[in-house]
Amino acid sequence: MSQTASLRAQAETLGQSLPALLAEAEHLAATVLLGEHGRRRAGQGDEFWQYRPAHAGDPARAIDWRRSARSDAHFVREREWQVAQSVSLWIDSATAMRFSGDPARGSKADRARVLGLALAVLLLRGGERVGLSGMVPKPGRAQIFALLNGLQTEDSQDYGAPDVTGMAAHGRAVFLSDFLGNLDLTEQAMITAADRGIRGVLLQVLDPAEEDFPFQGRTIFESMQGALRHETQSAGDLRARYLARLAERKDALTRLAAATGWHYQCHHTGAPAQAALLWAYRALEARV
Repeated sequence: MSQTASLRAQAETLGQSLPALLAEAEHLAATVLLGEHGRRRAGQGDEFWQYRPAHAGDPARAIDWRRSARSDAHFVREREWQVAQSVSLWIDSATAMRFSGDPARGSKADRARVLGLALAVLLLRGGERVGLSGMVPKPGRAQIFALLNGLQTEDSQDYGAPDVTGMAAHGRAVFLSDFLGNLDLTEQAMITAADRGIRGVLLQVLDPAEEDFPFQGRTIFESMQGALRHETQSAGDLRARYLARLAERKDALTRLAAATGWHYQCHHTGAPAQAALLWAYRALEARV
């Protein structure tokens, strides 16, 4: 009975706090044309994929004689390789992700969670195994609720660092963060992942205020935790230096992704989420 009561309490908690997130993620996923993610290539499988002209060295048993009889050439019937991938998601939950320059558009954390969950919906529908970092990737609709539960955890640090714990070797990974913290920690995580044959995408999520730096006059800049604080009488004078530093950070992420066989993209919360979701979905399909 105690286990039943515990499960009921968990279900009630999720029922109160998570339906809106799931509904938004599923609506977002529905805007992306579904396909067979990352699986369409020749190999072992049950379903027909395509005919191709026979090559020297193809055994006679591989020839499709019925198709070949309709032309002057011999054709081989290829099947589709159907092997589910393991995809791990790291969605930054540090306090810096709670920033929003406009409450009406939500925080960076809100957007990152919606994008991560919508991507998981697409991948699970495509037959892939999905999990959060530290979680064993699993297939099936029921995994959505495990992901929802995992997304409730928040990091008390100002900035997060990617966690590669439990990521399957030769799998895929998605890191969603503002990547404004210690870049060395991100680099270490990506090198560790690359050494295990893991490839994936870096999706940087920023607020438009962080992209444009629209501040003027006396301004107090303070981290979400309050541990860092800077006051200036002329914020506008900092804009050029800030934008240069931001451009340097984006360039560093681009180079890091290229060096480890990953893909990098920057997305801000003032832009439609669909474009970022479609980019991440297609980037995971790419053979890197």
